[in-house]
Amino acid sequence: MSQPIANDHVAFVHYTLRDGGPDGEILDSSVGGAPLMYLHGHHNIVPGLERQLTGKATGDSFIAVVSPEEGYGVKHPGSAQRIERSEFPEDMEVVAGMQMALEDDQGRLTPVWVSKVEGDGVWLDTAHPLAGVTLHFDINVTRVRAATEAEVEHGHPMGPEGDQAPTCGC
Repeated sequence: MSQPIANDHVAFVHYTLRDGGPDGEILDSSVGGAPLMYLHGHHNIVPGLERQLTGKATGDSFIAVVSPEEGYGVKHPGSAQRIERSEFPEDMEVVAGMQMALEDDQGRLTPVWVSKVEGDGVWLDTAHPLAGVTLHFDINVTRVRAATEAEVEHGHPMGPEGDQAPTCGC
């Protein structure tokens, strides 16, 4: 039997993410490409999915339903703020759905998403676009291996075998 997914292990999973709507619209999928590779126990994926993957092993397939509270959070009214289009570089294409980071006076970065563009206004939202959405994952675990010391130190995988040089700048 293969080793189970546990903290400080790199897990490889194929997934299809669907929303909770009546048609189960596909939001994202790794099927047909490389599996998602993540370091378990290091906040690389949403907490509810990580919790449900704990103890699973190579060959396990299951459906994970993740509440907004354990996914991308609950959507709060007022999380979006209107910014004048003129605050962005003139040659920058600003479209709904794009992600960017805002830097505060102390140099800390906050991720924001463009929720809509109307006329001269751009609405920036601190809530992830999937905030408030119950996530439905079809999961297939394809591989599990122990993480390298460097991966644990950096908090993420460094290639399929853990032997790639860090490209994260961390």
